[in-house]
Amino acid sequence: MGLPTACEINIKNRFPKGERNLITDVPGVRVGHVTREDADKNIHTGVTAILPHTGNLFLDKVMAGACVINGFGKSTGLVQVDELGTIEAPILMTNTFGVGTGLNAAVKYMLEQNPDIGTTTGTVNCVVTECNDGSLNDIRGMHLKEEDVWQAIETASEDFEEGAVGGGTGMICMGLKGGIGSASRIITCDGKPYTLGAIVMSNFGVKGNLRIDGVRVPMPEEEHKENGSVIIVLATDIPLNERQLRRVARRAVVGLARVGSYLGNGSGDIAIAFSNANRIPHYSEQDILPVRMFHDSAMDKLFEATAEAVEEAVISSLYHGRTMVGIRDKKVKGLRELYH
Repeated sequence: MGLPTACEINIKNRFPKGERNLITDVPGVRVGHVTREDADKNIHTGVTAILPHTGNLFLDKVMAGACVINGFGKSTGLVQVDELGTIEAPILMTNTFGVGTGLNAAVKYMLEQNPDIGTTTGTVNCVVTECNDGSLNDIRGMHLKEEDVWQAIETASEDFEEGAVGGGTGMICMGLKGGIGSASRIITCDGKPYTLGAIVMSNFGVKGNLRIDGVRVPMPEEEHKENGSVIIVLATDIPLNERQLRRVARRAVVGLARVGSYLGNGSGDIAIAFSNANRIPHYSEQDILPVRMFHDSAMDKLFEATAEAVEEAVISSLYHGRTMVGIRDKKVKGLRELYH
């Protein structure tokens, strides 16, 4: 039986999609993956790096905000993002036991780029996010290497794969093969087009709860307990301050709810939003810096676009998924193969 119409990736959207329909439609944003796969050794993992702009992130920080929707997670760097409202290093997505490796690698990368870190200036805050891929991957083997992280950062580009790649290689979402998904929306502000993009690492949800464009996708078997996590990164070239970016990050939950998540007790759901239109220099001879912001009464268009982009990014992670057999002979079908 073929896939029902409801399962096609055809989300009704009010805002136009970007050229690639990826987070990299936001000018300057780059994404890189390294995938570690060896089916004979039950290795299905990797790392994904998101670069907010193409310059030196430590010297030229971006304004950012984060929202811990449900805090069953082990990510690093979020405390300083919440306090200072900036991101100063690539954002990494990997598995739970890869956080330490990811953090060490990111710090070493930033040290090589900036010889002043830890000597004539302070240290660096690296953001590493995670989901548990242990249902498909030999997570206890801790197969991620520091060189994998460096490669993901150094090969980041405008075009990147979705599905079972990078940090999303071993992820499961709504009982199906999850992973990396992305989408973007064009928002007109003061007569000019701007972009808001989302990338997710989907590893959440209950089998049988999936909804696409409001229509429930029937599953041969169903479950009743929500496990797993989701990491959401939102990017825009709209000048927002850190408070407004936190508000945008909170709206990611609307996209999750649309696809059928109820944010279970054991789910680590984290959203990070940044604007590369507002830059904060690490060094400044001025005490007062010029920072632009959005009019709060106009934020609704950003909130709605965020919900759309997150919803489609999750569905895209499923759409690009492929059937995988992992550790302990766990088999998870891809969305497009569900009814075959």
